[in-house]
Amino acid sequence: MFSEISGELPDVLGDFTPGAVCSDRASWSAVPQTVRELVVGEAEETLARAWPLIAASDYREFTATGNRSRFEELYFTRRRMLNNLVLGELIEGRARFLPKIVDGIFLIVEESGWQLPAHNAYERSGARLPLPDNSQPVVDLFAAETAALLATIVALLGDELDGISPEIVARIEREIETRILSPYLGRHFWWMGRGEERMNNWTAWISQNVLLTVFSLKTDQPTRHAVVEKALGSLDAFLKDYAEDGACEEGVLYYRHAALCLHGALTIMDAAAPGLFAGVWQQPKIRNMAEYIAHMHVAGRYYFNFADSSAVVEPCSAREYLFGRAVGSEMLAEFAASDRAASDNPHLPGEWNLWYRVQELLAGPTLPAAAEPHPASRRDIFYPGIGLFIASDGQFSLAVKGGNNGEGHNHNDVGSVTLYKNGHPFLIDVGVETYTAKTFSARRYEIWTMQSAFHNLPTFAGVMQSAGETFGARDVEVGFDEGSARISLDISGAYPPEAQLHGYRRVVSLLRGRHVEIVDSYDGGEPAVLSLMTCLAPTVAPVRIDLADLGSIFVDGGGEIELDEIGVEDARLRSAWPGKIYRLRVPFAGRLLRLRIV
Repeated sequence: MFSEISGELPDVLGDFTPGAVCSDRASWSAVPQTVRELVVGEAEETLARAWPLIAASDYREFTATGNRSRFEELYFTRRRMLNNLVLGELIEGRARFLPKIVDGIFLIVEESGWQLPAHNAYERSGARLPLPDNSQPVVDLFAAETAALLATIVALLGDELDGISPEIVARIEREIETRILSPYLGRHFWWMGRGEERMNNWTAWISQNVLLTVFSLKTDQPTRHAVVEKALGSLDAFLKDYAEDGACEEGVLYYRHAALCLHGALTIMDAAAPGLFAGVWQQPKIRNMAEYIAHMHVAGRYYFNFADSSAVVEPCSAREYLFGRAVGSEMLAEFAASDRAASDNPHLPGEWNLWYRVQELLAGPTLPAAAEPHPASRRDIFYPGIGLFIASDGQFSLAVKGGNNGEGHNHNDVGSVTLYKNGHPFLIDVGVETYTAKTFSARRYEIWTMQSAFHNLPTFAGVMQSAGETFGARDVEVGFDEGSARISLDISGAYPPEAQLHGYRRVVSLLRGRHVEIVDSYDGGEPAVLSLMTCLAPTVAPVRIDLADLGSIFVDGGGEIELDEIGVEDARLRSAWPGKIYRLRVPFAGRLLRLRIV
């Protein structure tokens, strides 16, 4: 799709300005007063704060202990502080924040490496080096984010910085050339795409930020052409791993770093070569990718989650709205506007990408007044590319995950069910703990949240599902009609031979206005025990499970039910769940187990 466009690029690729420059006082004065006060207040608070010190020992901690969060807190705090100061200056325009902005810029350009310790490697699965080598920069997600941040500052505040010293912008440009542009054009990083190698969110995310960097700065035409041609090839590599249905296999959290960054990259190239990408926006696949987040929404902040995604997701921003408008999806535009209206943070205080925050301040207030989301955003849908089934009525919202265990950010969860009742979690996907070295290592599936025994799935004499593309669902059948929605799939292929499983048929039905039914039947040599995960304290009777006052599960064909209480202390899990969650273990009395959920 994209590579074909390379031969049609105009001789002159234009600039991209990621917002209004500081001297455009009319644009910045149009930001609503309540938001202006929030932004300036945070900039004033930031003036009083000390910049975090980052020592070599902080960088080395990841390879020494596997902890990545302590270094990242220091690293991202610097960038958020700089964000706060820049936005305060753009809103106020009185040079009050400029001296500390310069301090922040120089702290960042003097860092030995912009890549995170967890990404400090030259091969996709290569050993992480304990310290950055500034003679061979690594272009990872956050090296590119850092370059985009600094380039956005130059684009919007360049004249003001030059008034202090031309060396500020010159230093930024030299560092970006050395750390980003030269390695980007001079070597191959895995995320750029090669042959059939699978790509993920890195490809779109980094490509967007390299494009943002190049077109926000006054780069020359040969550089611009070389970067666009390489980015177009990478975006093709990114798109090849998406089915036509547009589902993000990495889960809803990564939609914003994958499909939404594709939108960002296209927006920049559209400005550089007006009209050339018009046909891309009209592609059904791009529209499907855009609308995915609306289909994954349950209620409030709850989304259907699988892979490394939380059940609780931050509100939409202007970005989702603009993506909806770009692809002609009124459904997505209305959903995003409504979701954004429910946000308490119209200035995205936790965001490290300055362009996103600028968009939110300038474009956000122009979004239409919140309306009830488009009815199409609540319809049933099946994504065959990843085997994801979603159905709802006025009471239940149901998802079943098919696919295979070789997908990006995989959890061993083939066949798992997620269920909400009246917008509240009923049967849950726990999600993922705070990332450590172990999360993306050969020991990933030692982590309990990755294991099928902690999803709504069966275990056979302790044998759980296995990881890998060959372990997946088969014989999948889906049906939707006015009275019901149903998925039937055989999940026995997700288990290794030691499970002694010849077949395991799961049929999940939503009988609209009535109840949900899960019917599991199996043929195998080991006893089966079904796990059910919930965040509600259960009351267990022989053939009935009551989940607080939300609803009940009636069990037919089960033995004595056991209950495990699991303490939740991890900060990432606590963003979605209370301090205790529960696992019900329901043994099969025979070969068939039927659950009726009301």
